Amino acid sequence: MRSFTVDADDADIRLDRWFKRHLPEVSFNTVSRWSRTGEVRLDGRKTEPGERLAAGQTITVPPAEAALAPAAGETPRRPLSAAEVEYAQSLVIHRDKAAIVLNKPPGLATQGGTGTTTHVDGLLDGLCFGFPGRPKLVHRLDKDTSGVLLLARTARAAAFFSKAFSGRTARKAYWALVVGRPEPDAGEIDAALAKQPGSGGEKMHVDPATGQKAVTRYRVLDHAADRAAWVEFQPLTGRTHQIRVHAAAIGHPIVGDAKYGGRDAFLTGGISRKMHLHARRLVIEHPDSGMLDIAADLPPHMAESFAMLGFDPADGDVPFDDAPDLAAEARAVAAAAKARRKAHRGERRNRGRG
Repeated sequence: MRSFTVDADDADIRLDRWFKRHLPEVSFNTVSRWSRTGEVRLDGRKTEPGERLAAGQTITVPPAEAALAPAAGETPRRPLSAAEVEYAQSLVIHRDKAAIVLNKPPGLATQGGTGTTTHVDGLLDGLCFGFPGRPKLVHRLDKDTSGVLLLARTARAAAFFSKAFSGRTARKAYWALVVGRPEPDAGEIDAALAKQPGSGGEKMHVDPATGQKAVTRYRVLDHAADRAAWVEFQPLTGRTHQIRVHAAAIGHPIVGDAKYGGRDAFLTGGISRKMHLHARRLVIEHPDSGMLDIAADLPPHMAESFAMLGFDPADGDVPFDDAPDLAAEARAVAAAAKARRKAHRGERRNRGRG
């Protein structure tokens, strides 16, 4: 069995949402099955997929290999066509015994949903390359965001990479084309995010009162006067749509992001209306020692926009800044919350004796 401690960033989210964030290779059906059978425990007791979590609680789950077992009633996957296998393999930019890295194109969803029939999860059978099992998703990108997407080839690697993402030790750099030019040229956006009421959970907004901590570093790599800027974003937390909301919040929405920028998110002069957000680089510890450092080329529409504006992608690969240890901060908050709960339990027991 594996044990995880709920950190402060995950306080008040549902258990099934926690799995989606930190163990995305475990399907919702599997989480539900584990809940029914008591195989997933919260502070040692049975729990439900919809139960809200508190910082400092302990989640115990079965070994990584158990996530590979299909749940009863799940529809068998259809065999992929030769063309689908060829397409899936054309996306691969790195492959070793533990990992496969894709350069995901914009418009391809990471996982399926209502009306979504083509997605990365549905193509994984074409990426086995002789291994007995299909690779596993360990994080996600929005449908219209392109770039580096990491897959784990074994259950051990999936657990290792998932821990790196949940522990905030993986470093990610995104390239974006934004409207206008942010000032100053470098900074940090610290704005808590929450689901926007009335959006059905499909849209986020800045909410200092009830939102969850969200921090994004940015730096302007080049600009075309005050019309547009090429910006590198480094998300230090992992909130839904974090970069998109933060860019819009500082008044410089990502070009093509109508959801958060509205009509102001589009440029004239032949610039594509597609979203200009690309997961350029991922640096993460490798389970077999060393570091995995992968960069993905820009998709065609962003490369064309960069050329129109005179930006040279060769100028963009700059070293990472030192990041604050948000994981250590979250662990400290969780430990303090756990100590408070323990003290309160002691007070209640003492009152009972009196």
